Amino acid sequence: MQLVVFVVVLALGKGCFSCNLKNVSIPMVRCDEKVWINTTICEGLCCSQDPVYRSHLQAPVQKTCNGDWSYKVKHIKGCPGSITYPVATNCYCTTCNPEDTYCGRFPGHIPSC
Repeated sequence: MQLVVFVVVLALGKGCFSCNLKNVSIPMVRCDEKVWINTTICEGLCCSQDPVYRSHLQAPVQKTCNGDWSYKVKHIKGCPGSITYPVATNCYCTTCNPEDTYCGRFPGHIPSC
């Protein structure tokens, strides 16, 4: 029975790893007034290799939760200017880009499923 459940979870494509949109509220102070920006971000874990043997010739494949982004503008009544903030529109696991992300091994503990 456990094998059947495991196969079904893998068939659904999620397993322990998922990369999804998450709604968040970010507080900002503008013109001495606290404003909450409601947006979406990408959140989750992606399957990565963590080999026992570390080779200097070939780096392990690391995946990160990334996505497609757009920007929205919020105007605050009685305040000059505006606030431009990012909004995630789609999230997916992609190969880690060392130019903008730390792609090394995670030194902490990640709990299992």
